[in-house]
Amino acid sequence: MKTLKDLLGWLLVTLLLLQLIQIRVPEPPKASKADEIKAPKEVMEILRSSCYDCHSNHTKWPWYSKISPISLEVNSHVKNGRAWLNFSIWNRYSKEKQKKLYQDIEDAINLRMPPANYLWVHKESRLKRSQRDLIKEWARKEQEKLK
Repeated sequence: MKTLKDLLGWLLVTLLLLQLIQIRVPEPPKASKADEIKAPKEVMEILRSSCYDCHSNHTKWPWYSKISPISLEVNSHVKNGRAWLNFSIWNRYSKEKQKKLYQDIEDAINLRMPPANYLWVHKESRLKRSQRDLIKEWARKEQEKLK
């Protein structure tokens, strides 16, 4: 029993010490409304509800994003998500990059996005097949316009 108490004590101390480690996501680039992606209303609703937390300057930081070690994972997702694609600065991307990103969106929406570990706590962001199909069709059409 003493060993279990010692183990729990050390675990608690470790978790408390981890709170001293705070990783900050760099401030997103300043963007105007004109920089943001434009899409049909239904598509924008899906993007805002399922993608914007990691792929825009409009991240809603949940309470647990301040608690280590969870904060490390959350901050990493946002940092990497914005680096790959930031809908808030879409119109700053070159046409070539936009074309590539439309293809990437079409591919990613099929399987990987939103990621499973995000959906554990954001069930409202889960996409139905019809929503995935709508995003894929929109991305395909937008990509064609850039050819």
